[in-house]
Amino acid sequence: MSEFGPLSRIAYVNGSYLPHNAAAVHIEDRGYQFSDGVYEVIAIHRGSLVDEAAHMERLERSLSELEIDWPMSARCLSIVMRQVIGRNRINDGIIYLQISRGVAPRNHAFPAYSESSLILTARSMPPFDAAQASKGVDVITIPEIRWKRRDIKSISLLANCLGKEQAVQAGAYEAWFVDDDGLITEGTSSNAWIVAADGTLMTRHADNAILNGITRKTVLKIADEQGIDFVEKAFSVEDAKAAAEAFITSTTSFVKPVARIDGDKVSGGKPGPLVARLLDYYAEHMNDQAAV
Repeated sequence: MSEFGPLSRIAYVNGSYLPHNAAAVHIEDRGYQFSDGVYEVIAIHRGSLVDEAAHMERLERSLSELEIDWPMSARCLSIVMRQVIGRNRINDGIIYLQISRGVAPRNHAFPAYSESSLILTARSMPPFDAAQASKGVDVITIPEIRWKRRDIKSISLLANCLGKEQAVQAGAYEAWFVDDDGLITEGTSSNAWIVAADGTLMTRHADNAILNGITRKTVLKIADEQGIDFVEKAFSVEDAKAAAEAFITSTTSFVKPVARIDGDKVSGGKPGPLVARLLDYYAEHMNDQAAV
């Protein structure tokens, strides 16, 4: 039992562990006023963080691109994350961390001096279930309206929220953004993939147009190790609808097949064989890390 009772969730805010419902940041925190910050979401599988090193590497890049200082060393952050996981008694779930430029009088220009703000929360989720993950989902396509630095994992996610709500209203699981050239960039909270008719695995190349997802990188590594042909190349909505298979990847969706795009069936509306293989390999990848 924690000091706050058996059902309390514990958050970390700038050096303090607090009951979740009492955790707060200053009203002039630039993350609150300007979305001037970055974040990461890391899966917890059997008590272990999945792909922690890759998440920390991406966090470092995001902070560097926005010229935000680390609030503490990466080693100390790793310790704090484990404290949050332990205090919340989480075996399977996610941990969320957010770093903003900190508190300063409201002004668009960066403050001459500020201390970065750090918050962490964690919550339990159902254990990884390959059968559940393998169920096909529907996606819709929507116009790309976001800024041109989607490679930075910024907390500025309003366009993503609008897109996700469009998906919900349409009865779909996800929405894929489509750029002015008719090419799919990514989902509101996931990366987009297809399997071409010749069996080639395809996902958009990682440039400023997409976030280089950690699960995306892992799946590409798995494909390379397993001798699966793949290419990092943009594809159109028409390509996706004509594909042999389609799927999405993310920290919380894992490897999830797409059954329909804008109501049109992909692969007969059923998960395809390559996606099933990749899901099995990804499950092994998670289990290997949990066994360390």
